[in-house]
Amino acid sequence: GRSGKISEIDAARKAESLRAETGKLRDLSFDTISGSGPNGAIVHYRVTHATNRRLRPGDLYLIDSGGQYADGTTDVTRTVLIEGHPPPIGAVDSFTRVLRGHIALAAARFPVGTNGMQLDTLARAPLWGAGQDFDHGTGHGVGSYLSVHEGPQRISKGGVVAMAPGMIVSNEPGYYAAGRFGIRIENLQYVRPAKRTGDKHRDMLEFAPLTLAPIDRRLIDKAALTPDEKLWLNTYHADVLAKVGPLVDSGTGNWLEKACRPLR
Repeated sequence: GRSGKISEIDAARKAESLRAETGKLRDLSFDTISGSGPNGAIVHYRVTHATNRRLRPGDLYLIDSGGQYADGTTDVTRTVLIEGHPPPIGAVDSFTRVLRGHIALAAARFPVGTNGMQLDTLARAPLWGAGQDFDHGTGHGVGSYLSVHEGPQRISKGGVVAMAPGMIVSNEPGYYAAGRFGIRIENLQYVRPAKRTGDKHRDMLEFAPLTLAPIDRRLIDKAALTPDEKLWLNTYHADVLAKVGPLVDSGTGNWLEKACRPLR
């Protein structure tokens, strides 16, 4: 209804006001990255009155934001299609590759002692297959009511520290088509021991998601997902709906139910 009326600054302010409504927000974790269309392709974009764009039909809109609360620090990125026009050429393919990388890392099981450098390749492999990549780390450590970027753990080409139970890391692969669009999908996840299967003497670890927000189904090429990838996404969305659904008003709940529908 308000297509073309909402600007990047409006959207960033709305996200902050929704967090503030809880009465528990102490501060933002960082300046919100609110980029539409070509501005979304600028990795650490900070909107100003000079660069502020209106969100137009067919734009990809990337919002990376977070809050500081007494019981934790959040950091989440979603990329969504502004309705009313098809997405840019190549956007669905790139979004699906980014999603597949995100899922590969989220669903990974790995031996104790595995470091961030080894895990980093999982999130990049689908993009590498298309001759694409992203020029930032896949994940950073996150504190609890502390720094939103906090070491020593990180998932990146230089991440030498081994993952250990209780560590929180981000999972945020992306793709940036200069002058056209940007894509990033970011959840926070924590490391926990995995059930022992296979070698009984081998201790394994896995990730569990902390961030609960739908991933835009309109940008997914369903045919490119494996059955396991679809299962991960459907299970994740069912979890989002079960945990977030009871906390929102009925209008938001109806939207959430549609956004979390299983992929067939």
